[in-house]
Amino acid sequence: MLLRAHYLPLGTVWTTPDSTGAALWAPPGQAVIPTSKIFRYLPAILHALGPHAVRALRALSYVEHQHPKEPHWYLGVLGTRVANQGKGIGSALLGPVLDRCDEQGLPAYLESSKHSNIAFYGRHGFELRGEIQLPLGGPPVWPMWRDPRTT
Repeated sequence: MLLRAHYLPLGTVWTTPDSTGAALWAPPGQAVIPTSKIFRYLPAILHALGPHAVRALRALSYVEHQHPKEPHWYLGVLGTRVANQGKGIGSALLGPVLDRCDEQGLPAYLESSKHSNIAFYGRHGFELRGEIQLPLGGPPVWPMWRDPRTT
């Protein structure tokens, strides 16, 4: 749903030629998914999440309310097939937009749902900005910010 409804129309999806990894980015001002899109895809959301749909949408809303207001590129999803992790694919997928951020003087932002990924993002210039505790005892999320690098 995220890929088809939000990121593909923005034209900000990067993949490897063999589809072993993908990065879904949103340009400045496009990070938050409009409520109209959520309602349009509600049947798919309910089907995918079943009895957890309300809880998941509540968590998404909670995280979105913490989202920075200043213009930035937002990394919504970065993924690599497990068998291909540790081979530089994730780093390569981050590169084009991080280079664009540096050229345009714009920061980048993400929320990591895995504590073990904080060091990976740190190697790319992202700094930890705290911890978001999800409502109803959901898992923590770690917001990370990267200022543009100047040359």
